[in-house]
Amino acid sequence: MSSAPVGSKPPFTAVKWLICIITSIGFAFDIYTLLMAQYVIPPALQGLGGLKPGTRDFAFWAGMMFYVPAIAGGIFGLLGGYLTDILGRRRILTWSILLYAFSAFASGYSTSLTMLLILRSTTFIGVCVEFVAAVAWLAELFDDHAQRERALGYTQAFSSFGGFLVAAVFVYCNAHAEKFPAIRLPGFLSSLGTIGDAHAAWRYTLISGLIPAIPLIIIRPFLPESPVWAAKKSAGTLKRPSIAELFAPQFRKTTFVTTIMFACSYGAAFGAIQQMPQIVGRFNEVAAKTKDKPKPEAAKIVRAAAGEYGEVQEVGGLVGRFLLALLAVRIASRRALLRVFQLPGLILMPAIFWAFATQQNATLLHVGSFELTWMELGIFVCGLCTVAQFSFWGNYLPYVYPAHLRGTGESFAANIGGRLLGTSFAAVTSFIAVAPGVPGDSASAKVAYTAARVALFVYLVGSIACFWLPEPKTTDLMSE
Repeated sequence: MSSAPVGSKPPFTAVKWLICIITSIGFAFDIYTLLMAQYVIPPALQGLGGLKPGTRDFAFWAGMMFYVPAIAGGIFGLLGGYLTDILGRRRILTWSILLYAFSAFASGYSTSLTMLLILRSTTFIGVCVEFVAAVAWLAELFDDHAQRERALGYTQAFSSFGGFLVAAVFVYCNAHAEKFPAIRLPGFLSSLGTIGDAHAAWRYTLISGLIPAIPLIIIRPFLPESPVWAAKKSAGTLKRPSIAELFAPQFRKTTFVTTIMFACSYGAAFGAIQQMPQIVGRFNEVAAKTKDKPKPEAAKIVRAAAGEYGEVQEVGGLVGRFLLALLAVRIASRRALLRVFQLPGLILMPAIFWAFATQQNATLLHVGSFELTWMELGIFVCGLCTVAQFSFWGNYLPYVYPAHLRGTGESFAANIGGRLLGTSFAAVTSFIAVAPGVPGDSASAKVAYTAARVALFVYLVGSIACFWLPEPKTTDLMSE
């Protein structure tokens, strides 16, 4: 690759802008399709299976819906990372986005819990592959280290925009679902069953996951391959990747530590933050609105409150991601950069979720029609500390593996650590919350207490593991 003159930076070309745009869309909608689970799964379990929150059957299927897709995503996501190193970043990125977009769309037409579980699994597979391909592709586009750090940081910030967007879409669908066209299966698919709740808000939310496929289909012909990968492939110097090589002496420590820490980052999100839809019903302002209401109307009020708290959490995550992007070029030590978010989260996350279980909500600030409660501030802080760590891994992992192993190494940490192990904490929280002896005067309180303990555990393990996190030895992504 050609280098810019000493003292100058390479131009930020139209091609680079195009790639940043498409990866931003990809990052936004991979989180969009993942985080919609916290909003759609509880009502889907009730609508498709007649399951009631707080029961063992509900907890079992909730755990299955969160964890089985994560297993599929972890296994096939690892394969996707391997294929990214063999077939190229662009091709795998394109197909992964199409896979999760059309799977999310089809899941809105689910007629059974099994059908929904299968389609959530294929959605998860696409998302798991997309992250790895996008990070490798984007990182290898930039010769200049500062440009690369900013591009990785700011494009990943759109992930939080995706989280905010799905919360807003769910709130909108929850309010207007009855006015939307009824969802019906085409006649030739009648063997799959029938859709009884044709105006369910959760169905419209799932169908909206098709959106990222539209710009991708239009822009795809203009997207080039990674110049680093293409140059090595053309020169015949691109080594064949190997999963076993991740455990060679020079990579073993990096693989183990990043996998554990990635799992802890996701564990905090799935084991605590994504449990909010099951917790908000106990907040006094929500309880006051649902008092003496019929069950369907009360459930609608709780879903709307869950969406609103989700929006606040994603604003916190967005702030955290932008803060990470700003600090990434100012703090040289990667450990120090991560601890900016990790150490406050270690203290605040368990305390905040414990407060969710034990305290009544109160207004902190009231200006005109704007109102900020203590609970909203709490979930904002949780989002900031936890979600910023997701951006950290996108900025860190490309530097600790060589070009031929970059997709495979990133995929192992992200998919085996984050998607498979980390997301399992959603099932852990669901199962523990209904176990005998868990404190709490209601199902929502038990979930909050359990989430507080899970948050403490994963943050503590991640903070300890950070002492062994290797510092990158180079910023040259062409190195082997």
